[in-house]
Amino acid sequence: MFENQPKGLFALALANTGERFGYYTMIAVFALFLRANYGLDAGWAGEIYSDFLMLVYFLPIVGGWLADRYGYGRMVTIGILIMFGGYLLLSIPLGGDTFALIVMLAALVLIGLGTGLFKGNLQVMVGNLYDDPQYASQRDSGFSLFYMAINIGALFAPTAAIKIKEYAETALGYSSNDAYHFSFAVACASLILSIAIYYAFRGTFRHTEGGKKTEAKAAVTVEPELTKEETKQRVVALCLVFAVVIFFWMAFHQNGLSLTYFADEFTANSSSGLESMAFDVWNLVAIIFIVYALFSLFQSKTGKGKAISVIVIAIAVAFLFLQYDHLSGSIAISAPIFQQFNPFYVVALTPVSMAIFGSLAAKGKEPSAPRKIAYGMIVAAAAFALMAVSSYGLPMPETMLDADGNTVGKHVADVTPNLLITTYLILTFGELLLSPMGISFVSKVAPPKLKGLMMGGWFVATAIGNKLVGIGGYLWGAISLTAVWSVFLVICLIAAIFMFAMMKRLEKVC
Repeated sequence: MFENQPKGLFALALANTGERFGYYTMIAVFALFLRANYGLDAGWAGEIYSDFLMLVYFLPIVGGWLADRYGYGRMVTIGILIMFGGYLLLSIPLGGDTFALIVMLAALVLIGLGTGLFKGNLQVMVGNLYDDPQYASQRDSGFSLFYMAINIGALFAPTAAIKIKEYAETALGYSSNDAYHFSFAVACASLILSIAIYYAFRGTFRHTEGGKKTEAKAAVTVEPELTKEETKQRVVALCLVFAVVIFFWMAFHQNGLSLTYFADEFTANSSSGLESMAFDVWNLVAIIFIVYALFSLFQSKTGKGKAISVIVIAIAVAFLFLQYDHLSGSIAISAPIFQQFNPFYVVALTPVSMAIFGSLAAKGKEPSAPRKIAYGMIVAAAAFALMAVSSYGLPMPETMLDADGNTVGKHVADVTPNLLITTYLILTFGELLLSPMGISFVSKVAPPKLKGLMMGGWFVATAIGNKLVGIGGYLWGAISLTAVWSVFLVICLIAAIFMFAMMKRLEKVC
């Protein structure tokens, strides 16, 4: 799985892991923070939440345009510095008045701008590693590994956000609302780690940074110049994919909005027995070790490698057994913790996904990237179908609010946490089919002189989808829960049908 990959991949992936850890620590509690600190209703909180996500994913097109002219590496460095300023501003507890709201919005703009310069250009650099014929066949698997690294940071983020907030409340004596800012401060520390990794291992990927100096020294093979017609075909194909991606992210990123509202208002706030083990991130890490050690056991070519794999499996299983043996009573569940399951599934299932598609590729039966994206939309639809069926008969959210619009408590029939755990599993299957494959498709198909711009286009599509995430906030309380989830179910199915209708045109440029 890690063989025949360029060294620069791991350095760039680790640099991105640190940045993503800080970002997802913030996102884990952001929607709840907006409602608690500023007294916003679900709709307005969803509006700000979705606008921020849109900004984060729209501005990479600006970053890509600048990077095509001034170099990807330069924009990545500037982006980290701007992001740091934004997170630093957000971490200052200023209360919940108008001035505090303005400062918070200014911080979001800085974070969005910095991410726009950093995120897309880092991924272009990853793609440039595979322009070398030696690594060209590993492009899809390389992006799968890169995507997995992103989610390692995201895996620990919800636990970090909750624990740091609790520490600020109990040990430092901060109010519940002010304590949120300590979760945001984590991002500052994670960015320092990211920039340190980036410059420590820069030598492994310097040739991908762009700019006149690095282009002159680049050792990679440059693609032949495309005709105007070929360029047009590629750009049109990418735009068709972008159109579908909009609706995937609109549905998928409900995990931070309507699905988090569901966790907060309808899902049981405690768990016991075997189920409770899923809410301890270290138990999830142990499972990840078992999965990877099992793959190593069967793929290792030496007895020493197999022995190490067996030892790792034994230690991880023993750890889980001890954890289970020491269970007593029930544990409290906080709504943001559910967001750890998606990155857990991504990290745990990436080797499974790579093994499946590797086996299909060996037989000449691996689906094209556009076809994987279409399948991903169908899988996402299945996740919302599960939510729609399972929510039938539950009361509307507005019936659980008092006259002032405050939540007065959960419904007596608390929904089992296993519903959201399973929903995130299905959504992750869809994400693994769509997101890393889509990014790989863009890096492969984009015309050489438009790589930064086209990668920015991928993020613009994501940005539009993120803006539409806010629809979930407005639907919350306006229609039944089954109807809310059915909206996203239908949207995913329509996008899949459109993708299949355009398949011949898309596969022509692969």
